[in-house]
Parts: sequence; C-alpha cells; structure tokens
Amino acid sequence: MLSRTASLVARKVVPRASFAARAFSSEATADATSVTLNLSVPYESIYNGAAVEQVIIPGTEGEYGITVNHVPYVAQMKPGVLQVLFEGAEPEKYFVAGGYAVTHANSVTDVVCVEAVKLDDIDPSAVQSNYDAAKSAAGAAASGSVEEAEAMIDMEVNKAMGLAVGLTLA
Repeated sequence: MLSRTASLVARKVVPRASFAARAFSSEATADATSVTLNLSVPYESIYNGAAVEQVIIPGTEGEYGITVNHVPYVAQMKPGVLQVLFEGAEPEKYFVAGGYAVTHANSVTDVVCVEAVKLDDIDPSAVQSNYDAAKSAAGAAASGSVEEAEAMIDMEVNKAMGLAVGLTLA
C-alpha cells in the first residue's frame, strides 16, 4: 500500500519525462574511439591510460562489459576474472580478488583492486593446497571467530581463483 501511495505522489510531484531511462552517456565525447583503462593495485599501476576496445569486469551484481561511450557507472568487484580486450588481439586475463571499477562519462575506466594476477601466472596446485589449508583452518576455528571468518574468505578467494584456472574446488 505504501509503495502505491508513493507512486501516486511521485506522479503528481515529478513530471513523467524525468522517469525516462538514459541509454547512453549524454556527456561522452564524440571523438572517443576507445576506452581508456587505468588498472591499479596498491604497489603498481598495471595500465595507465591504455587504449582498449573493451574491459569485462566481474561485478558483484554480475559480469559486465565496458566499451567506448559507456554510461558512467560505479561497481564493486567480486573475486573473478577481469578481461582486457585490445583490438585484434587475444584478451589479457587477470584474476582480481575484489575491488572497485569506476567508469566516467569520457570513456575512462578506473579499476582499483587489492590484487591482480595474470591467469598465466597462477599455479593450480598452489591454489588447491591454499584452498585445502583454508578449509582445514575454517574447520578447526571456533564458530563465529575471527579465525573462522578469515579462513572462509581465503576459501572463497581460492575457490574463485580455482574456477578461473579450471579447477573445481569443493
């Protein structure tokens, strides 16, 4: 009932035209031909002003792609694979443990994450052993303790990393 009342009030107060969805960024520059990518981790800048065709981001609400003139958008990332696509080349794939992605109206996308590792640099056997160690630590920790929470986070990140390199961890 409350939502219906709010809807009726909104119709009377706010003109109908303001509810129209925005499909493209009205502030985007017409001369942009690529996405400018800035990808940073605390200890280095992996890309700084790189011209790319597309960036595929593992958002917490789902995976999404950023192309030139994308609408401005802010998203939290979940552990997963971030893909950087250059025109006519194989995509570069990074495992990211989480972070944030901000897409600006001028086709610039800033990605900031705690860790980013090229998929080619990940050792599947190390992921498996790290997952097993975290699982053991979670089982040995007191229920509701900080140690259990940390172990559960380690399990989640290692499980996502395992999926990225083709492992199924249970």
